[in-house]
Amino acid sequence: MSWSDIFFPGNPEKRERLIRKSQEIQELMKNNFRATNQLIEALKEHLGWSFRPIKLNEKATVKENCDVIIERIREIQAEVEKIDEKLKAKLEPTLYKKQKNMSLSARDYHRVSGYIRPVCGVGGSAAVLAVGWLIKNERILTNMRLTFGLIKTTALATVVVGLLFAGIDMIISAILGAMERDKLERALKEYDEVLKEFRPVSEKYQDSITDVRLRLEESIRQQ
Repeated sequence: MSWSDIFFPGNPEKRERLIRKSQEIQELMKNNFRATNQLIEALKEHLGWSFRPIKLNEKATVKENCDVIIERIREIQAEVEKIDEKLKAKLEPTLYKKQKNMSLSARDYHRVSGYIRPVCGVGGSAAVLAVGWLIKNERILTNMRLTFGLIKTTALATVVVGLLFAGIDMIISAILGAMERDKLERALKEYDEVLKEFRPVSEKYQDSITDVRLRLEESIRQQ
């Protein structure tokens, strides 16, 4: 009889479901780390912002990795808030609204660039586009940060990320620890709730970052 059979006799399907959900969460985390680094790279290239790239540490716990990406997103948002406040104070209301909605005309781009240059040290259509995207998509960044905050409060929080690729017996032991057998169903329900929110938030986050990167590349080509 295997370790897992001793741990949860008669529950092979539940064990498998728990493993699949754990690994899906890990894969979503990895993709969100990669998307965040792509955003960091774009911000450095087009705005001159120097945020350190982040890395999913497979030797650290899920909670520790969540803390890393939460902190980086928070740092980015803090810079965005400073710029947003300055632009709101300097731009006329109509122009500020266009900037926030990313609905600037060619002439508007030139005007806004004149305000962004002294604030960020760079100008041009790419800088205007990057700032506009950050301001408009503040909610997407916030949702990603809050979702990682939710994940680090679950039973998965104390699991070392590298174990999510390990065998079933090791994962079950690491995830549940001293949890009694009758708590397995509760853990599955908790993971379902996390994934129900994490999947769409991650998809929107990653797609949005991909979209702005493509638009920035196009903006550069057109200059």
